[in-house]
Amino acid sequence: MHEEKSSKQRTGDEPVKEGAIPAYLLDREKQSRAKVLSNMIKQKRKEKAGKWQVPIPTVKGMDEAEVFRVIKTGKRKGKQWKRMITKATFVGEGFTRKPPKYERFIRPMALRYKKAHVTHPELSATFCLPIIGVKKNPSSPMYTQLGVITKGTVLEVNVSELGLVTQSGKVVWGKYAQVTNNPENDVCRRKMGSALKEFKMN
Repeated sequence: MHEEKSSKQRTGDEPVKEGAIPAYLLDREKQSRAKVLSNMIKQKRKEKAGKWQVPIPTVKGMDEAEVFRVIKTGKRKGKQWKRMITKATFVGEGFTRKPPKYERFIRPMALRYKKAHVTHPELSATFCLPIIGVKKNPSSPMYTQLGVITKGTVLEVNVSELGLVTQSGKVVWGKYAQVTNNPENDVCRRKMGSALKEFKMN
């Protein structure tokens, strides 16, 4: 009924090599390698998280009623779709306003900031540097898009004037800095026409 296989079969007479691992223990080495890899990945994540630590980790959220003021328009002031931003803002160099009839978000000129006082933690010195852009406003992605600057906002500042160089020898162009105060409360500086705020640099 059953025929014997023609393939060669191992016999028990062959000598076992020294240090040979049984078949049921072969997978254990793979597991230890996987553990090492996962530990390495976790360590790298921790290092990366430490690299991007900010002076103010948690910030109180800003309500829209606090940031925007409703502007009534139309012949009988019946339309209420326009909003005026009551906080400090940043707009780029080539920014042009939309025609007033179609502009939904109004950014007043008095609250537009172009420069910032940035404090370097290692050097313990403060520099007046131009702002490149608003990287992230923790209160809302819409505020980031509009360039609203509030407490806790992460900005990108131009540090080329400081002459910072990387390990490979490249000049550092921009660095991230976090706002540590409320810029709109800076009345005396705003009257002087300068846009200066206290920051911490990463």
